[in-house]
Amino acid sequence: MERKVQFNIVYAIIAIASVLLLQSWWQSINRIEVIPYSEFQTFVTEGRISEVVVTETHIRGTFKTPLTEGKTTFRTNRVEPELAETLAEHGIKVVGGTDETILKSLASWLLPMLLFLGVWMFVIRRFAGGLGLGGGMMSIGKSKAKIFVENDIKVSFDDVAGVDEAKTELQEIVAFLKNPDTYGRLGARLPKGVLLVGPPGTGKTLLARAVAGEASVPFFSISGSEFVEMFVGVGAARVRDLFEQARKMAPCIIFIDELDALGRARGAFPGMGGHDEKEQTLNQLLMELDGFDPSKEGMVLLAATNRPEILDPALLRAGRFDRQVLVDRPDRLGRVQILLVHLKKVELASDVDSEAIAGLTPGFTGADLANLVNEAALLATRRGGEAVIMADFVEAIERIIAGLEKKNRLLNPKEREVVAHHEIGHAITALALATTDKVQKVSIIPRGIGSLGYTIQRPTEDRFLMTRQELENKMAVLLGGRAAEILIFGNLSTGAADDLNKATDIAHAIVTRYGMDETLGEMTYESDAPTFLESPAGLYPERRRHSEATAREIDCAVRALVHTAFTRASEVLGQHRSTLVSTAKLLLKKETLTADELPVIAPWEDGPT
Repeated sequence: MERKVQFNIVYAIIAIASVLLLQSWWQSINRIEVIPYSEFQTFVTEGRISEVVVTETHIRGTFKTPLTEGKTTFRTNRVEPELAETLAEHGIKVVGGTDETILKSLASWLLPMLLFLGVWMFVIRRFAGGLGLGGGMMSIGKSKAKIFVENDIKVSFDDVAGVDEAKTELQEIVAFLKNPDTYGRLGARLPKGVLLVGPPGTGKTLLARAVAGEASVPFFSISGSEFVEMFVGVGAARVRDLFEQARKMAPCIIFIDELDALGRARGAFPGMGGHDEKEQTLNQLLMELDGFDPSKEGMVLLAATNRPEILDPALLRAGRFDRQVLVDRPDRLGRVQILLVHLKKVELASDVDSEAIAGLTPGFTGADLANLVNEAALLATRRGGEAVIMADFVEAIERIIAGLEKKNRLLNPKEREVVAHHEIGHAITALALATTDKVQKVSIIPRGIGSLGYTIQRPTEDRFLMTRQELENKMAVLLGGRAAEILIFGNLSTGAADDLNKATDIAHAIVTRYGMDETLGEMTYESDAPTFLESPAGLYPERRRHSEATAREIDCAVRALVHTAFTRASEVLGQHRSTLVSTAKLLLKKETLTADELPVIAPWEDGPT
């Protein structure tokens, strides 16, 4: 912002300097020599004057030759009435005139002012353009949507993978736009609005572009934040202008990305100040959605958001957004399909297996997988390879999950020993508890911010439910590093802080959200974050759902769960102490151990299950 201010000040200085130069030039071309009347008579007698203009009060004229100062014109006061006779005797031409013309007086002031105003308007337009006002104050209420005609969009449904259900829903919209008579023969109408809901990076915008490319109709694309400016009423005006343009080009598709910036629930977050401008924009959008009939006008409104819980309920009712399409994270089959799309763009070695990569990337979105392929290609380029090999993909996954290796972060021997036993403690606990995820790699190479080592576990299949035993085993694995430090060194370090925090969160969820504690019964004591179509957080104050006595019982239950998990991890490591020590020595030597280099441990059957 500071740079823009300096830029505009420079233009102002240039404008002022231009005005001063123009005035100086104007004065220079109109500069006359004021001489006494006696000198004028002398010049007349000497024949040095060629022409004079006689007015009622003054005499102006021109010298035959310039004076020493370079001045060619003069002016003097008129004194003698018999001057004409004297001038005629010396052969000087006499002309009548007035002192100053109105036009000349106006021009001497008007021209500099016009120049100054012109330069100033140029500066204002540049400043307005920098603020996103379109370069002109009259265009501030115009829509800023980017308009793509039929031939501009090259994306089709073949470019979208991993979201088959969402594609099926949107293909019906495309078919309706192409053949409205066929699909409307039974009285069905085209949905007014389709809301794409899903986490960031799942392909919502790509789906919208594919719909426009398949339907071969004009495509209006705009972000929700572009409706709101610094001036009141701009958002509503831009909504009106957007729909007016769309009606003229119907059939067409209007796509509003990041709808939550525009459609936040009215009255939400009462302690955060007013939102009158955003509410006016939202009200105008609601009116426009009620005012057009897509079956007649051929207009479809697509919108995308990753925060549906904060949208206004009036925006989501039937008749406005008739259809909500979930664009979720892809499953394993979907990840394979997405990888096949992106792997076509790079040179691959024969050992690259898309199925194996999909198995190593649960929870990855389409954007994450595209970034993974790009990172693997960069790693292969950096090492000078001819093609991207499977090891490049494994390394890229580790970089995305754990962060960049910090090889320059040197640990002293004691710290390296503690970190090695800590990470092997995680690994052995996970290997002994059969219901936990498979250990893929253990390393003591620092990565990312504050991570001195890491143990990577990847599930063998996509999971959507977890039992209490699986949650307790996950807590035990998290506390396995802490238990190993006490078992081997008899002391604790700060390296287990993050593990302890995660284990506590799981225990707290078991007690308060999942109703899995026998003492507290089949009840929930804390609500999850607001879900789709629920009232947004902050709209109503939260009400405590339990008493102080119950709060104490919750704390005791959470503490008991964490203590039990720590005890289980300690018992597992106590039974495999020799394996823990030998594997930690191997890790200190090699710094990284893969799944094949880890010991084979029989499932733990003793103790509580």
